[in-house]
Amino acid sequence: MVEYTATVLIPAFNEEAKIGQTVQASQRIPGVTQIIVVDDGSTDQTGREAEKAGATVIRSGKNRGKGGALNLGLKAASGDYLLLLDADLGATAQEGRKLLAMVAQGKADLAIGRLPTGPKKSGFGFVLSFARKIVRRFTGLSLSAPLSGQRALNQKALKALGGRFAEGFGVEVAMIIDLARQGLVIKEVPVAMSHRKTRRNLAGFLHRGRQFLHICLAVGERLFQY
Repeated sequence: MVEYTATVLIPAFNEEAKIGQTVQASQRIPGVTQIIVVDDGSTDQTGREAEKAGATVIRSGKNRGKGGALNLGLKAASGDYLLLLDADLGATAQEGRKLLAMVAQGKADLAIGRLPTGPKKSGFGFVLSFARKIVRRFTGLSLSAPLSGQRALNQKALKALGGRFAEGFGVEVAMIIDLARQGLVIKEVPVAMSHRKTRRNLAGFLHRGRQFLHICLAVGERLFQY
């Protein structure tokens, strides 16, 4: 039996089809005592499905983007550790236990889930390649999954971030840069997770475009901070 508590924080936008499964799978992770779903301005029944599954739901009146949604939920987090999960993981969310174990055992301050690489690509790989280069340039770390949203953090990491995440879709890269520059330990952990991939259509290109822009903004803010 584990002797720590953990909060699962899930930002969600129009994820009614999967959020219930994701919450239920998160409940089976050892040490999890709190599950917070931030309904980030959804127009479907995401919030209702999350509540039915047993999560505490915080509703945003507008779409804040990933970083903003995480910050809204972070205010209510009470666990010793924080586990960030995407809303569409479904049953595979239970693999988050591997990330939580890594930080709880003191092996890392930030554990990042590295999902399996499938035969089908969701995009052209430009944003991922760019993120890898940026992380290596700023921190010296060679990470294969710098954009993964599946992460576990300890209190030391949260304090180093100032108790707040970067806004928008640059949150993952900004987190790595900020923690690495302060000497915290960052590890990637293989996880058997799966979720919906961004498709090669207009919506997918727009999402990747916003992600690229937000990464650039996050990097720009950090150019002269250290």
